[in-house]
Amino acid sequence: MRTTVKKLEPTKVQLTITADKDDLNPFLNKTRNDIAKRVNVPGFRKGHVPARVVDARFGYATIVSESLNDAVPAFYGKAMDAKKLHAMNQPQFDVKDIPSSAEDNTKLKFTAAVEIRPEFTLPDPSTLTISVPNSDVTEEDITKHLEDLRHRFGSLVGVDRPAKKGDFVSIDLTAKIDGKDVDSQSGVSYEIGSGTMLDGMDEALEGLSAGEKTTFEAPLSAGKHKGEKAIIEVTANSVKQEELPELDDDFAQEASEFATLDELKDSIRKQSLLDAAARQADEARDAFIARLEEGLDIPVPKDALELAAKEQLNRMVPNTDKASDDDKKKAKEIAEKDLRDQMVLDNLTEALDIVVNQSDVYEFLAAVAQQYGLDPSQFINAIIRNRQLESAVSEVARQKGMIAGMRQAKFLDADGEPVDLSQFLGKDEEEAKKDDSVQAASEAAAAADKITKEGVKKTATKKAAKSAAAKSTE
Repeated sequence: MRTTVKKLEPTKVQLTITADKDDLNPFLNKTRNDIAKRVNVPGFRKGHVPARVVDARFGYATIVSESLNDAVPAFYGKAMDAKKLHAMNQPQFDVKDIPSSAEDNTKLKFTAAVEIRPEFTLPDPSTLTISVPNSDVTEEDITKHLEDLRHRFGSLVGVDRPAKKGDFVSIDLTAKIDGKDVDSQSGVSYEIGSGTMLDGMDEALEGLSAGEKTTFEAPLSAGKHKGEKAIIEVTANSVKQEELPELDDDFAQEASEFATLDELKDSIRKQSLLDAAARQADEARDAFIARLEEGLDIPVPKDALELAAKEQLNRMVPNTDKASDDDKKKAKEIAEKDLRDQMVLDNLTEALDIVVNQSDVYEFLAAVAQQYGLDPSQFINAIIRNRQLESAVSEVARQKGMIAGMRQAKFLDADGEPVDLSQFLGKDEEEAKKDDSVQAASEAAAAADKITKEGVKKTATKKAAKSAAAKSTE
């Protein structure tokens, strides 16, 4: 087999692959055997029909045509490996020449146009010193946690006065566009000043008493008419103010398993420290990837970017036909960063000679299944059936590569003190090698989950997981 490569764009190439008969014959023989097992030929047992009889009965052209379904992708994969090229999307094949008979010496020739990962060199992680914010917890943080807890155990009491900021109102609202009702809701509880509904809602509700109504104009924030301006009629059914419990030992006993307020505060402080350390690990991860990319001009393949941007937009807005220019711009920016980060981590994984074995992947998929509340065996089988295993393998490799690289880098806080990320990165490489592969894979999956904000955030695997989860549920 011979392969030539022509660069079409900075991130796109065309491979021309030529395979002689010796290369093609195994695929032809497999096709003949498959046909022989499916059909009945008088005088021969099923599965034992000679090749010449299969060729004569079904035609050599048919045999070659069926063989190409396996041969072309196999030759393409072999050529990509030999040329050390990394595909960023599916190739476009164009078969140029095929032999017309068993005696024809014409060689199989086809082209494959595909976008590839551009070449770039990353810095050695062991040479990097990276600054991250401190993971301090202040008394103000503890107080905020306590206030949040008080609100959870607060109660609403009706008041006979106009509504003000901080009150809770039960409202009915109707939205009209060009005089026609386009949406309506009843009995909605809303906190004035929270800013969680329509623009102008807070100003409209302040000063209303129970039973009163008003109108205002605002763009709709969701649904079929998202972004369109509508006339909103809102009625205040009731006005209630929140009453909070006193911060004392009685409250601690009601809100937790602790007997005193001091014990509750200590528990909140400890959890806050853990949360702060986790946030610091998130920031360290982002800073690590940003540092790897620093000073590098890494072009993103445009077709892969276009597809990723469409998928991102679908996740952002319910109706992409009505997506704003800002929505489209944001979707493209997110997709471009995701693809660039993936390419960087793939490059890092190869540079560090990261190896992914079966137990690594199964441990990872089991963790994802748990995240979606699915049976691990059914979920893994769904991933395999839907041919999404390759995405899972790539994601596991990226996570292991990121963890290995972060172990080598040096992290300092804002005061210049070393940051210990061992609880999130697990054991170092030498220690990990001493463990059996299943245990090492488990630690890698757990560590990756801790320092990845949304488990499988922004990866092809997340999309595969959702798809497989839906199919598995069905």
